[in-house]
Amino acid sequence: MLDRIDVKLLDLLQRDGPKPVADLGDRVGLSPSACHRRIRALEAAGIITGYAARLDPEAIGMGLDVFVDITLTSQSEEALTAFESAVKSFDEILECQLLSGASDYRLRVAARNVADFDRLHRHCLSRLPGVAAMHSAFALRTIKAFEGYPVRGDALR
Repeated sequence: MLDRIDVKLLDLLQRDGPKPVADLGDRVGLSPSACHRRIRALEAAGIITGYAARLDPEAIGMGLDVFVDITLTSQSEEALTAFESAVKSFDEILECQLLSGASDYRLRVAARNVADFDRLHRHCLSRLPGVAAMHSAFALRTIKAFEGYPVRGDALR
């Protein structure tokens, strides 16, 4: 079970990224060495799985987010495995979730603009194995971007 210091550390690391251990320790009331031990323990437990910078998609020329719902011709293990393996080979596919409901998968795709998405549709998405149907929706504006999971000590095991 995580205590309030672990919860605060996780929240700070998710929202602000890695900071000097002395700064993190000051914010949660620990010495730098104690803070470092806590962070290493959270990493060793698999609660912290890595660190990454959040980039502004507009600033790197990837201003169009597209959500693509995919229905496969078959839900056999072989079909699912082939599709999932192919999805992993395209950097423009940012996320892929297996769904319940009408569609089998939802992809989040990054593109420069509509013409670039057309290129991705023709040369990437249309080549994914076993696709019976695709439905795309363009994100017009991000209202709330993902900044991390809500962390509560009572919810974590």
